[in-house]
Amino acid sequence: MDNYLDKISQIVEDDILSLEHDFLMNGFGHVLPQLNECRKKVKEQGLWTPYLSDQYGGMGLTLVEFAAVSELLGKTPLGHYCFNSQAPDIGNIELLKDHASDQLKSEFLQPLISGEIRSCFGMTEPQRPGSNPTWMDTRAVRDGDDYVINGNKWFTSAADGASICVVMAVTDPETENKYERASMFVVPVDNPGFEIVRNIPVMGDVGEGYMSHGETRLTDCRISASNIIGKEGEGFILAQERLGPGRIHHCMRWIGICERAVALMCARASSREISPNKFLSEKQTIQNWISESAAKIYGARLMVLDCAKKIEAHQTKGARKE
Repeated sequence: MDNYLDKISQIVEDDILSLEHDFLMNGFGHVLPQLNECRKKVKEQGLWTPYLSDQYGGMGLTLVEFAAVSELLGKTPLGHYCFNSQAPDIGNIELLKDHASDQLKSEFLQPLISGEIRSCFGMTEPQRPGSNPTWMDTRAVRDGDDYVINGNKWFTSAADGASICVVMAVTDPETENKYERASMFVVPVDNPGFEIVRNIPVMGDVGEGYMSHGETRLTDCRISASNIIGKEGEGFILAQERLGPGRIHHCMRWIGICERAVALMCARASSREISPNKFLSEKQTIQNWISESAAKIYGARLMVLDCAKKIEAHQTKGARKE
């Protein structure tokens, strides 16, 4: 495991960090050619899709092991993309792998795993709280061998440039069990009736490509009934199955961000002279701030890794009791 982590860390340091300035100044599309070259290198070194089993061309890492990888990749906003481990693709790949039909796997899963296409995930809606996936307006109505979907989604991560959208829509609004109202579907973005309305500004930046959050609209969007993921009424269950490990990935990514921030803080404190031959790092208050930040990061890492271990042992639902 340490050998893999060393290789991953080396690629982050040598090939990815240098792209950040160009990315921040000129956008994702400007560095995409270099990112694609980096992705080729990752594949050649056998580090591609580390969360997948050997059967799917991955490294076969457990959730706990991949958490350590996610921490390393999180030190740069471009890290996960270079290893095909970025959200929402990583969650959609797991969904399709475990619950999609053979037809959907052949048509969409393999291209996602190989990095030929990207995907997006449509759950949050403008008029409904994204924190409550049991309450949605988007409807999928069965019509013979098809479903017809109508509704709006927003903050659909990475919709710009995606080939498919995993859409969560209500299929049984009358059921008393609110957790069985919705289902999940694979909707090609070029399907008639599917529209990307705009990229939504986040902190003033509309973004582009993978680094964007879109508003989407489905108007009489007709898809084959075979495009359902799992069974009708399993949308909420699948969302939780998808989001449970995803929260581990994100938390470890944020911890990676925190570690880099502390490293930058230490570098600044050690290089900033406040008087001749006296540095900011010699001030006790600065030392306290740095040590307190480091201690909180270490504590957060242990807590997240413990949670990952419990999810491995008891699955997402069982781990909640802890």
